[in-house]
Amino acid sequence: MAWRDAKASRVRLLLFMASIILGIAAVVSIQLFSTNLKENIYIQSKALMGADYIIDTRQVPTERAKVIIDSLKPDASEVNFVSMIAFPKNGGTKLVKVRGLDGDFPFYGTIDTEPSSAADTYQKSGGALVDATLLLQFNVKPGDSIKIGELVLPIAGTLNAIPGSTAVSSSVAPPIIIPYRFIKNTELLQFGSRKEYQFFYKASDTLNLDTLEKKLQPMLEAENADLDTHTSTSRRLGQRYDNVGKFLNLAAFIALLLGCIGIASSVHIYIKEKLRAIAVLKCMGASRRQSFLIFLVQIAGIGIVGGLIGALIGIGLQGLFPYLLQEFLPFTVTVNISAQPIIIGVFLGLFMSVLFALLPLLRTWYVSPLEVLRVDEQAAQEPMKVRLIVFSTILIFLFLFSFWLLNSAIYALVFVLASLITFAVLAGVALLSIRSIRRFFPKSWSFTARQSLLNLFRPNNQTVVLVVAIGLGTFLISTLYFTKDILLTKSEIDTTENANMIILDVQTGQRDALEEMIKAQGLPVLDNIPLVTMRMHSIKGQLVNELRQDTTKQIKRWVLNHEFRSTYRDSITSSEELIEGEWTPELKAGDPVVISLSDNLALDINVGVGDAIVFNIQGVLMETTIGSIRKVDWRQLKPNFAIVFPKGVLEEAPQFNVMATNVSDEKRSADLQRDLVAKFPNVSIIDLRQVFTIVEDILDKVTWIINFMAFFSILTGIIVLIGSVRTSKYQRIKESVLLRTLGAKNTQILKISALEYLFLGLLGSLVGILLALVSSLCLALFVFKEPFAPSIIPFVVFLPGITLLIMAIGLSNIRTVLKSSPLAVLRREG
Repeated sequence: MAWRDAKASRVRLLLFMASIILGIAAVVSIQLFSTNLKENIYIQSKALMGADYIIDTRQVPTERAKVIIDSLKPDASEVNFVSMIAFPKNGGTKLVKVRGLDGDFPFYGTIDTEPSSAADTYQKSGGALVDATLLLQFNVKPGDSIKIGELVLPIAGTLNAIPGSTAVSSSVAPPIIIPYRFIKNTELLQFGSRKEYQFFYKASDTLNLDTLEKKLQPMLEAENADLDTHTSTSRRLGQRYDNVGKFLNLAAFIALLLGCIGIASSVHIYIKEKLRAIAVLKCMGASRRQSFLIFLVQIAGIGIVGGLIGALIGIGLQGLFPYLLQEFLPFTVTVNISAQPIIIGVFLGLFMSVLFALLPLLRTWYVSPLEVLRVDEQAAQEPMKVRLIVFSTILIFLFLFSFWLLNSAIYALVFVLASLITFAVLAGVALLSIRSIRRFFPKSWSFTARQSLLNLFRPNNQTVVLVVAIGLGTFLISTLYFTKDILLTKSEIDTTENANMIILDVQTGQRDALEEMIKAQGLPVLDNIPLVTMRMHSIKGQLVNELRQDTTKQIKRWVLNHEFRSTYRDSITSSEELIEGEWTPELKAGDPVVISLSDNLALDINVGVGDAIVFNIQGVLMETTIGSIRKVDWRQLKPNFAIVFPKGVLEEAPQFNVMATNVSDEKRSADLQRDLVAKFPNVSIIDLRQVFTIVEDILDKVTWIINFMAFFSILTGIIVLIGSVRTSKYQRIKESVLLRTLGAKNTQILKISALEYLFLGLLGSLVGILLALVSSLCLALFVFKEPFAPSIIPFVVFLPGITLLIMAIGLSNIRTVLKSSPLAVLRREG
């Protein structure tokens, strides 16, 4: 019976199936990719680092740190720093990351070069390996030379890849590999230079890296050094990409939830039509169990087949993700197909289809044989207790599934509550509309208008079901769209600042000459910021060394080991806002020293206005008091500082400067960089226009990924709407045929249907968008903590678009009525 009835209703059942296929495909593809990503991270963790573990420090190792480093016998070492380099062939200059290597690094993975032999011979030949993109950009090739500070080296080969580099970091500062022994000859490591020393180790098979990390990490942290193992790196990478996976999973879950809403609304209408046939079956001796199983088998079959088709589509789609995310991954993801996500897809298709269709399916259990004789066609109602059990099961499943995807009970609970409130509001609005129309029925309107309004509350009306389906679908789609805008706005960069070139590491003796050189080319000096390096000696009277040993203190450990680069000035910049205390512009000799902290630093060290901090400034202790706290917009690409001193305090301290200027075009930028590097090889120059281009390119890719996932939800929502409205055609055909029999014209029938679906589409989509506006505002204020500027797109595109779509589907429902005779239509539909 299930098979026979399904063949007769195959068009409607295919629409049910289409509702969940895309949702299953999205979930399976993302789950497969996440599984592959985790496996690749675990397998390639050694190759990502090039070693089993690394000890690194951002200063020359202290005596105690050197003892620890030497006792472990490093197999290779490196010093790296960011600097400007020049190509003597054409005078080109570029900011790069110079890596001086000593030893047989990497131990795992390879240095990919052209020619391939260059990776093995550059140490002996004394050449440099230069990033491939850099060589193409400046039209140089192996055999040409490169100038790094005071050192000129031949280019031994093209560098394609090396462990520890990503596409994003290489695009900002491309890597240059040279032998360690030549670093001193560059004369670039001067006072204030940012540098990093790394020591690479190859561990024996018996060494437990987690135990080694627990034992040595506290000792190394006390010496401002750090230990990193390939196992901890793989865990950290996994956590980093978990956040991406959570968003993608949530988008996929919304698509799946939309499909389930489509199943529920379509099955509700479908079963209402079958109640008379079920009553006939019971008159002929069919049991409750048999009548229930007939339709349960249908829905279960739809779920299994839909889940299987969705899983197969998901297998094909997951191959796109390595391509979409290749810019953000430090390795190439090998795609393998595992059984678990496919089983999950089929199980979800079966379980969610049956679960969301269970309530209308249960009505078949309570159908009485007397339904054959009843004229009012009112559907039998299941007991309230049964409804509550089904609703509770759905809510529990939604919570557990959301918790599994988001790994946060609070977020999962909020998501379920928001969906429940939305459902209740939409159902309430639909019921209120029905009552309002019935109470204030416009009796003076035309026949077609009155007939369309009567359809909204007469027996077998579909107002509540369609308004809930349309509204909930529009709500989820619009919420995803608004959330996408919040995410992308949060990632935007501010390119309105005047300065578009920053010059770093300017020594005190170079400051005046460099400033004159900039002005001599007709360019302004927009910023000339002094930087003083310092460390914290004590916080609120407690020594930093004591705080390192105290695990109960609410102080972030990074602060205790960090070397701060601070500045002094008499005013607040455009990227700062004073939120507490009073700003002190300048101090006189002998005045107590008051400073200003950023809000995030104050939070990390648990201090406020009036608390005392003692700094170690190049061996000199300075007592200070917090006078103010600032909110800093760190997203702005300009020099921002966690610690700011007033004028009159640090002028005589050892320091270096950061300068900023504005260059009008690429030629003047290249000329200035060439002249500065030729005279001051130690300075580093950041051309912000290049950085803007790189960041905007990354944001374009992020936007594409978010829109790609939003597409799943929008397309699924449209299919749900088509399925829900299309299914309702079988209720309206009989009425339209009777109207034609009584003499109604085709234009009158069209107007009646158009007005009915216009009201349903407009009401459902408008309420859905308004609810999405409220939910997105809450997300912006409480989750993302960003100002919310809603897009007008949902109102000018989604609202009329969904309404017109509903009207078009609704009018297509009565096409057969208009083209055929009433008797032929009744026979065909019967």
